Amino acid sequence: MKGNKLHIIADLALVLVAIIWGSGFTASKIALDSGFGPFYMMAFRFTIAAVIMRVALHKKLKNITRDELKAGAIVGAFLFFAFGTQTVGLIFTTPSKNAFLTGTNVVMVPFIYWAISRVKPDIYSIIAAVVCFLGIGTLSYDGSFSMGIGDTLSLICAVGFACHISLTGFFAKKVDVIKLAFLQMVFAAILSFGTAIFFEDLPAEFSRTGVLSIIYLGVFSTMVAFFLQTVAQKYTTASRTAIILSTEAIFGTLFSVILLSEQLTVNMIIGGCAIFAAIITVETKWEFLKKKKDYKLESR
Repeated sequence: MKGNKLHIIADLALVLVAIIWGSGFTASKIALDSGFGPFYMMAFRFTIAAVIMRVALHKKLKNITRDELKAGAIVGAFLFFAFGTQTVGLIFTTPSKNAFLTGTNVVMVPFIYWAISRVKPDIYSIIAAVVCFLGIGTLSYDGSFSMGIGDTLSLICAVGFACHISLTGFFAKKVDVIKLAFLQMVFAAILSFGTAIFFEDLPAEFSRTGVLSIIYLGVFSTMVAFFLQTVAQKYTTASRTAIILSTEAIFGTLFSVILLSEQLTVNMIIGGCAIFAAIITVETKWEFLKKKKDYKLESR
């Protein structure tokens, strides 16, 4: 019973992460439009997250072991890679295509985690991943699936996020999750600053909206979201994580409709229903239908 309750809490935490990430697309676009380069934007957001975690959780971050440092470096490197390709890709493609192509990681995760941990995904996870992929595609389809440089980078970013989710799930069961969450921020910040110094210039001026967007990204989309994700993955599977987090496409659309007055389309409704069906599949494995069938047989 206790294990089931932890699974439910972990999954609800991941839904909250998806909501935060859904709003993060808007914040990222505002920051980029305000003059921040993609890697400086990443550097600031990861640094803000790491500093706040260090101050708030300093007692739990003592005596970091070599294994924890190694895990944090690996997960942080993939986090940097995924966000780097996604953010640069966002410059050259539309947010809807960026979100769709990023969301394809849901199909990759079960197989990448299988390769890492030797834990084979069940048939429900595979079916749910495919249905979720189709749902994201329907939700984000804007009349064209032509591939440009931004689309290619977004697809590469999906591989990065799939590896990040799979590796987080693997290491979260082996090392302290709080230290893992903190260390990945530190390494991602270091890599982002190193890349930004070589390839970008600091903005000539810092606009109020740009700074507020960076703060939001650092505090909520990075520190809060990745802390919740890392801790939650200790109590749930990588496949479930990927499918639940893919709902960021739904929340991103809702934020666009509510805040930016984007028109609600049939594609959005069908895509959202498909993603919801995928979540029901992976969460319940349709046990309630089996119970209903058994009940009918017993009644006879």
